[in-house]
Amino acid sequence: MDLSKIKTLIDFVGRSNITELTVTEKDVTVRIFRTSPGEAAVAEPSPKPESTTSPVTDAPSNLEKTAHAVKAPVFGVLHKAPAPGEPPFVAIGDAVEEGQTLFIIEAMKVFNTIAAPRSGRITHLTHIDNGEVETGDLLAEIA
Repeated sequence: MDLSKIKTLIDFVGRSNITELTVTEKDVTVRIFRTSPGEAAVAEPSPKPESTTSPVTDAPSNLEKTAHAVKAPVFGVLHKAPAPGEPPFVAIGDAVEEGQTLFIIEAMKVFNTIAAPRSGRITHLTHIDNGEVETGDLLAEIA
């Protein structure tokens, strides 16, 4: 079994609710498991950036207390814009409406639209663009 197939299987387990997967191909058996939901199903952890969000420094602290977190629902490549070279869907300080597109996460050639769960103003926004995000990573906060 080649490494690309193994990586695809690891990605599948990481995105799904299953805790263990065993696949046998020819004389090779691969067993992938995780001990709890949301834990990455990889053999070696990849280095993660120290911080993936940028706080608004001039925002009142009472807004931060009522902020609603927007988290990545799936593992994949995060896109802040609808296409390369176009402006991002949102920026820090933008007012958004419930259902408005904030991001696109590409997972296995499927483009998942991430919409605003409520109306408000963007107070935090991830620095990641065209890079990988894990399920549960904080993408934005809406106050």
